[in-house]
Amino acid sequence: MVTRGLALVVATTALIGGAGVQWSLADQQLVQKHADRQTVIGGPLLAGRGLVVPAGVKAPPKTAAKAYVIADADTGQVLAAKDPHGRYLPASTLKTLTALTLIPKLDKNRRIRPSQNACNTEGSAVGLTPKITYRIEDLFRALLMVSGNDAAVALAEANGGLPATLSDMNAEAQRLQAFDTVAKTPNGLDKKGQSSSAYDLALIARAGLALPDFRSYVSTKTAKFPAPKGKSYEIGNHNKLLWRYDGMIGVKNGWTTKALGSFVGAASRNGHTIIVSIMRYDGSFWDDVTKLMDWGFDVRGNVTPVGELVSPGAAPTVQPTTLTLAPITPGPSAPAAAGIQTDASTAPGLAATLVLGTGLAGGLAWIGYGLSRRRRRKL
Repeated sequence: MVTRGLALVVATTALIGGAGVQWSLADQQLVQKHADRQTVIGGPLLAGRGLVVPAGVKAPPKTAAKAYVIADADTGQVLAAKDPHGRYLPASTLKTLTALTLIPKLDKNRRIRPSQNACNTEGSAVGLTPKITYRIEDLFRALLMVSGNDAAVALAEANGGLPATLSDMNAEAQRLQAFDTVAKTPNGLDKKGQSSSAYDLALIARAGLALPDFRSYVSTKTAKFPAPKGKSYEIGNHNKLLWRYDGMIGVKNGWTTKALGSFVGAASRNGHTIIVSIMRYDGSFWDDVTKLMDWGFDVRGNVTPVGELVSPGAAPTVQPTTLTLAPITPGPSAPAAAGIQTDASTAPGLAATLVLGTGLAGGLAWIGYGLSRRRRRKL
């Protein structure tokens, strides 16, 4: 499996000795530590925990989210990111993976009767009862519109049970190269070992939007849901931006006391679609998401991307990179060269300037990528 870390196999001595920079022992050790790391999915610039944005444009609006990704859904270009591969509890945004996994496997017109265990699932629920049968498509609406934890378990039962469904979900994550994602539940309720990342949420959402049924479910504002005795009641989508943001397609929000707020969503304007994902947000994130989305629409097509949302099983297509490292100096970080700027938290103890181009380190980076992929196939 691809590990997180700086995505380059570099000539360490050449980097340390270049450009007349005075290197501390700690800096040298940091470069050496990262020299044999495997390739970061989405491109080397997404390796760090700090903010990475294109040079020449104003940085995205500040947000309390610990991690986020802004991406062009049409091209797959990542326009800006903060700690994109940081692993966090996903809360109910994990339901996007549940839906993406199960929509192709389950006949949406099939009817099932949920177990009492499914109906008793804690947390947000649509209110299932074992007294009636439900169409699969009703359960998907409940899953993605009102974040029904009970619907998630019922869908897992329809797929052969929880173990089979979790196995399918994790296999789907691997297929997508969403390697930060580990599903331990079908509904996102907190469980030890469960994780995702802002990058993976964007990757999963993009794949989901390619499925017409997924797109239909997440964009539905209100729907009738079956009730006993042939009756029904109305359910409404928890994604507030469907009512607030022009061009909003939808997708999914989530929250638990441990995960805090998370969200992944997409909107289309003038034939272009932007995806924004955030994780670990303490409070109401709707205004921040709209500002990040606006920024994405403003810059798309006019900046050098900082990475990409990869295709399933495909090698990154971003250009090779060379790496220049310099000691941190007090005060605001200077703009980086050749179209990329990163803040000082990209690498602990260093300010990193990642320069697009070719050369020895770039060539070694791609050699390292090929070796890492061969190693991963053998696991």
